[in-house]
Amino acid sequence: MQQIFSKYSRLLIPAAVISLLALYFLFPHGESDEIVTAPSDLIEAEPPQPSETPTIINEPETEPGNILIEIKGQVNAPGVFEMPADSRLHDAIDLAGGLLPEADDLSLNMAMKLTDEMSVYVPKMGETAVTTPVITQSPGGTEAAGSGGTVNINTADEAGLTTLNGIGPSKAAAIIAHREEHGPFASIEALKDVTGIGDKTFENLKDAISVN
Repeated sequence: MQQIFSKYSRLLIPAAVISLLALYFLFPHGESDEIVTAPSDLIEAEPPQPSETPTIINEPETEPGNILIEIKGQVNAPGVFEMPADSRLHDAIDLAGGLLPEADDLSLNMAMKLTDEMSVYVPKMGETAVTTPVITQSPGGTEAAGSGGTVNINTADEAGLTTLNGIGPSKAAAIIAHREEHGPFASIEALKDVTGIGDKTFENLKDAISVN
């Protein structure tokens, strides 16, 4: 028996060594899976949102359809006021705080329709200086209006006077020169004191003129 073992031991030992080496290479040890994590600095950042540009709105100085009116004289709050285009004189007086106790309201036509750039002067009662109750711009020139839509011969300029029947540039100039020399007309009949204006001319325009 010992002889048989001795005979085959030389063959078994190399075979065992070869088997162990084969097992070692077929099943490697110490190997582990690696988990790859992306660096934080490679994470894509959210793109910045574009900033909104503020919208600039330019407001007009005057609203469409409105007019600017100046009120001065015997009112509580003289000044320039923005009003609707269809306003009347009494509306402007209200905006100016109403009339003062000494105001001469008889010299004003409160129902008069206002126009853009009109200037309204409210005189005192008994005021003798040449004043301008109402001045307005019209297509035919500057005209000073009296009560009832008549032409105020104390305040109208040449363009306003020539709108009267029978009054041309020369007679308009004579009217202006007369009131500058003698002061305002006390009555419409005093217009006949002007050179070149007789009874016939006066009769043709007496219903269209006033002195307040």
